[in-house]
Formats: sequence, structure tokens, C-alpha cells
Amino acid sequence: MAVQTGLGEPRGPWFISPELDPDGRGWWDAPERDPGGRRPGRLLAVLAVVAVSAVSGALAGGVVASRDGAGGPAAASAAPVPAELVTAAERTVPGVVSVLAGGATSGSATGSGFAVDDQQHLITNDHILAKAGGGPVTVELPDGRRFAAEVVGREPRSDLAVLKVPASAGLTPLPLAKPGATRVGEPVLAVGSPLGLAGTVTAGIVSALDRQVRLGNNRHSAVQTDASINPGNSGGPLVNARGEVVGVNTAIATIDGNGSIGIGFAIPIDQVQQTADTIIGKGG
Repeated sequence: MAVQTGLGEPRGPWFISPELDPDGRGWWDAPERDPGGRRPGRLLAVLAVVAVSAVSGALAGGVVASRDGAGGPAAASAAPVPAELVTAAERTVPGVVSVLAGGATSGSATGSGFAVDDQQHLITNDHILAKAGGGPVTVELPDGRRFAAEVVGREPRSDLAVLKVPASAGLTPLPLAKPGATRVGEPVLAVGSPLGLAGTVTAGIVSALDRQVRLGNNRHSAVQTDASINPGNSGGPLVNARGEVVGVNTAIATIDGNGSIGIGFAIPIDQVQQTADTIIGKGG
């Protein structure tokens, strides 16, 4: 059985942003343009990379402002959390699981996944399974129960995989947003198991649509979000204020290999649904 080790240790491979030159530099760190045609700019000691977050979720929310009995200044402040996001979180968390792949005889990786139908099919990222080298896959439910998961099928090019657990798991499937309905600026929640903290919910907005990112040898059109995504969120859902899945959290941009900087990427729901339907149709 896979075990969660190295809390906070990145387990996914690192990938160069598509905006970087072959030598690993982007326009932001190119030297002054010379007669050969280089772009002007200062040399910055920054390297942006896209990191697949394949380690393994606790609720991240705002700090509520409070005052002492004497009416002193607030100890902390934060914008109020919209009621619809609270409701969306309550509906989403029961359908999200931790995925533990691999074991002592193979590589291991942890991430997230979520139920998509009453047959207990789960969506997750393929790179989690790839890191485990074909080892056994275990799913941990929000209530702590664990089940051995069947790998129904994998699609490395889209970085998606479908798992299946026994009917006794009783997971609540998450509703999927209609293709093309996602809008820039709408509030979203990223739900998953970053750093092994199951059931973590972070909030943000849709920053951009159709963002082109390169993961390995493949280029993907992704949903960009500023909701905090960290190692372990991979495979978890990005949901809107109605609790509908708009994408599968897959990668983050980092600076010098550090954690989330507020730029995350999710596979759009239309691609997810198409790929999942194909895999389930073939694998049962």
C-alpha cells in the first residue's frame, strides 16, 4: 500500500514554461537587445517553471476580523467569504478523495481525485500514476476509509486517468459545468489534498481561459486560476460557485522551484469529460 512520505516534497516532474527560450530564458530575463535582435530588458535571476503537483488537502479560508471586549482594533481582517462559495465547498468536499499510488517496490506519488458518476468512477491526473510506475493505487475517502482502486484507463497526452472503487465507497459524484460556460473573473475553489492535507479548499478566480502551457512534450489549453494550488492538488477539481467542476487542477507556475505563486492551471472540463467518457466507454 502506498504511504505518504516527505510531507511537502514535490513528487511531480518539472516542466519548462512554453514562453521560455530554448536556453531556458523568458522575455523577462533576456539581456539588452543587441544587433543580433535580442529583446531589451534587465537580466533577472528568475526562472519560471510549470510544476506538476503530484504530492498529496485542510481548509484554507479567510481570517475573520474580531475585536476585543473593549472595542479595540481588529486583530485581523479579511473580506467576507461569499455564501455561495461556502455552499459550494460543502457540496464538493464529500466527493473529493486522496489518491495514493505505488509502494515499497516502485515509485510512489500522492494526489487528488473526484467522483464523476454513481458507478464510482474517479477522475485524477495520469502523472500521479506514471510516477508510481504502475504500482497499486489506493483511494482515501473524506471519512478516512481506504479502498484499492482499479485503473480503468489512462490518457497520458491529456494527463488524465480514470479510477474505479467499489460501490460500497458511496462517493457523491460532482456535477460538471457545461462546456464553454466558464468565464474570466468568476470565483472558483480548488479542492484536494495539498501536502497530504485532505479536504483542503482554497478560493480564487478564473484568471484566464485557453492558456497555452507545455507539460512534458505536450501543449495544453488550460484554465488559469489564482486559487492556491500546491503539490498534492493534482487531479482535484476546480469548481465554480455553483459547485460545478470547471477543470482538473494539474500544474502550477513557480519561481526558483518554490510553492504556489498564485498561477495555477487546470484541464478544461470539456476536455476532461470527453476523455473520461472515452476511457469509461472502453474500460467499463
